[in-house]
Amino acid sequence: MASQTSSIVQSSLDALLEDESFLPGLTGQTRKQAFTSLGAILSTPNHIHKSFLRIPLENGKVVRIPAFRIQHNDTLGPYKGGIRFHESVNEEEVANLAALMTLKNALHEVPFGGGKGGVAINPRDYTVKDLHLICQKYVHYFSDILGPDKDIPAPDVGTGDREMDWMMAEYKSIRPGTTYRGSFTGKSVVNGGSLGRREATGKGVYFTFRYMLHDFLNEKRKWLSGTENKFAQTAFSYADRPLDIAVQGFGNVGSVAALEAYRCTHLKNKVVAVSDRNVTLYNSEGLDIPALAEFTSSNDGDLPTTEEELSKLKVKAEIMDRDEVLYLDVDVLMLAALEDQIHQENMKQIKARIIVEGANAPVTGEADEFLSDKGVIIVPDILANAGGVIVSYFEWLQGRETQFYSEDEVFKLLFDKMTATMDTILPQFFGDPFPLRQNCYIHAVMKLSTISYRHGKLY
Repeated sequence: MASQTSSIVQSSLDALLEDESFLPGLTGQTRKQAFTSLGAILSTPNHIHKSFLRIPLENGKVVRIPAFRIQHNDTLGPYKGGIRFHESVNEEEVANLAALMTLKNALHEVPFGGGKGGVAINPRDYTVKDLHLICQKYVHYFSDILGPDKDIPAPDVGTGDREMDWMMAEYKSIRPGTTYRGSFTGKSVVNGGSLGRREATGKGVYFTFRYMLHDFLNEKRKWLSGTENKFAQTAFSYADRPLDIAVQGFGNVGSVAALEAYRCTHLKNKVVAVSDRNVTLYNSEGLDIPALAEFTSSNDGDLPTTEEELSKLKVKAEIMDRDEVLYLDVDVLMLAALEDQIHQENMKQIKARIIVEGANAPVTGEADEFLSDKGVIIVPDILANAGGVIVSYFEWLQGRETQFYSEDEVFKLLFDKMTATMDTILPQFFGDPFPLRQNCYIHAVMKLSTISYRHGKLY
């Protein structure tokens, strides 16, 4: 487990150890031993699976590509987590993401454990035929550990419904006659996927932010009005005025979150900047997000990078370096790219007072502590970007029942699930001095600790 996740988990365990109302049946030396056991269980994965996929490419070359499937914890149910295709994939990264999935599912009461997969490639460097074979080989190499009741992969960075369709087809061919619909989620709708799955993470990212700053604050305004909590003061200072939003990453998560912000009638906000791997586009009056989303859908996911392309779209924007999105003088920064985007070297340049983590671990531990000390609200990945795994759970259920929900039903179920989590977490966050990430981790660790204790795993 990466140092940031490990340290927050340990500090959560330390706080719970001192709270004698939590697991009161554990006392004295037995209690200390049990919490030591919990630290060991939650800081290490159950299984690390690694292979080198032998791939004969369409260009005649044969390559061997590192591939991983790491199963962190299955206390709450089958392992669950995406498969990432990215050149930065490595064992430590995948292990940390698997641990985050364990905590995320526990926080949102989703009956899955935590897992993650990865293949160390840049998918843009491979043909469609190559990618198809990579997907087949991945399932072939790891087929013994995958399955609807064992470990259920889903899309992640660099993968989508196409890759999940390929993988499920390979799983079905390897295991004829067995249940296969729930072996992968994030599939295309025609192939048993759920309506709303592609948009789920981005919608959840924006909904989390909107619920905190609008629904929750309005409902609890009288209760919160007298608090000296620095995070509550930050929230109140932004709750009733126009907000400028910047979105880093304009893929499946960032583009949907930006569209949600553009269309939102609850808050007075506008998206003034978006970025991708090539460019940042900025307009202080607000960007035409629907036009940009339509452009990326037919241009390999890339935003316009020239004045000519912007002119054809009739979109007014200043073209800036891709990393400039992080340092703009905006109220809200949504991070929907990759991990470690805000770190010790650039954290002092961040001007946004509310940061929403649409990506996994985009803010390092040092940066999180520095910004939180200044009263910056960081809505952590474990809370904000859980829409994907929640709707993946709904897809898994639909596959088992062979009954399918409408898109409206899916989004209602999603928002109800996320609302229930926030109604548990936010009163604690605005009532004590801990950052929101710490509150979420404590709640997730409580759930995992309680079930582990009930299962007899602590002694």
